[in-house]
Amino acid sequence: MTGKILAGAFASAVLATTALALAAPATAQEFDYGSFPGYTLKVKLIGGTQYEKLYTRIPEWEAKTGAKVEIVSSKNHFELDREIKQDIASGAITWCVGSNHTSFAPQYGDLYIDLMGAIPQSELDQYVPGTLASAMVDGRLVQLPRVTDVSNIYYRKSLYADPANQAAYKEKYGKDLVPPETYEDFKNQVIFFADPPNLYGTAFAGKDEGMTGRFMEILRANGGDVFDENWKPVFNSEAGVAAVQWFKDIYDAKAVPAGTVNYTWDDIGQAMAAGQLAIDLDWPGFAGFYTDPAASKIADDVGFATAPVGTSGKRGGWSGSHSFSVTEACDNKPAAVSLAVFLTNDESAMMEAQAGNLPTRSKTFDEVKTWFAENGKPFMGEMFSAWQNSLAEARTPPLVAQWIEVSNVIWPQLQAAIVGEKTAQEALDQAASEATVIMQDAGLLQ
Repeated sequence: MTGKILAGAFASAVLATTALALAAPATAQEFDYGSFPGYTLKVKLIGGTQYEKLYTRIPEWEAKTGAKVEIVSSKNHFELDREIKQDIASGAITWCVGSNHTSFAPQYGDLYIDLMGAIPQSELDQYVPGTLASAMVDGRLVQLPRVTDVSNIYYRKSLYADPANQAAYKEKYGKDLVPPETYEDFKNQVIFFADPPNLYGTAFAGKDEGMTGRFMEILRANGGDVFDENWKPVFNSEAGVAAVQWFKDIYDAKAVPAGTVNYTWDDIGQAMAAGQLAIDLDWPGFAGFYTDPAASKIADDVGFATAPVGTSGKRGGWSGSHSFSVTEACDNKPAAVSLAVFLTNDESAMMEAQAGNLPTRSKTFDEVKTWFAENGKPFMGEMFSAWQNSLAEARTPPLVAQWIEVSNVIWPQLQAAIVGEKTAQEALDQAASEATVIMQDAGLLQ
């Protein structure tokens, strides 16, 4: 199956998520979480602001089952991915549950069990069908989805409402100052708002798949893609050069912090919440953090907008789902499956949705919108509408085992181009050459 077909399949899946075309099934019987007194379940979980609140529910599972959970690793997903690969290489799989992602899952081979045979169908029916389908790899359900991601715009409403800003922007660009509708608007606005070191226009994740994914997003919005239908790398195109130039232009204008080339998601989230950024293209999981007065200086000043379009008139729509998987080497698979289900059940889905994450359980969509309305958070309901709209055009990274390996040859070259060590074309040509060798070695490209 080609990357384009896979991406199209995911687009159909997220359309099902958006429209909830299939009615939510009737409530299933209570899942039997089992009893495991005296057992210690070892897990490796993604860490960070967006993800860790869910883990406060772990003591509930411990009380329910009699088991204990030992978190042996909690890192950002890129570091966790590297650690898991080291475990695979050394054969040291001594843990049972791991955080996973639809972008990462194809590369892990037979590390994880097929959950289809371990979870009753009545329980699986509670998940959004398209989201569950996107969690499959080679016909196996290797992960249980916890939240769905798609990137969109957060912005500081007061900056856009300021009459002086409106007049100055209109005079400079001949357009009204509204949240960016195109990537050209986005670039102009982050440069316009930047007043370093007091305020930066934006920041971006400048390393690991965070950098590659943002590049891919603009590349696709400009009408390009990472691979063609035969798995040939084609990102060193005119569309690719324009995407790299977008990052370089805002970097050269000092509209982003100089350190952004080494930022990951939490660095950006902390900067936005501290009032250091005007606009942030980011994930739904930050919504609750940004609008929490106890954690954010901009809690009353956050607006939401759908991600901008590129020169093709389309959005890049980088999307996927975070998940939990169970290892084949686990010494107590029923306990591991029990925790994975518990951390994605209705109560867990509601907790994550209340923080702004897009849920993977069907009934949570309507329930959380009602909760937002009843709890004085209509703006969060507005955010859900913006994010659901963008899911209609969402696409995953190429769902192929070599994706992260290819990403790891792309992002260092993007960094080099952004800081001026290479031209955009030189950087992309080098990355495409290395990516071609990877795909040839994998037997996907002749």
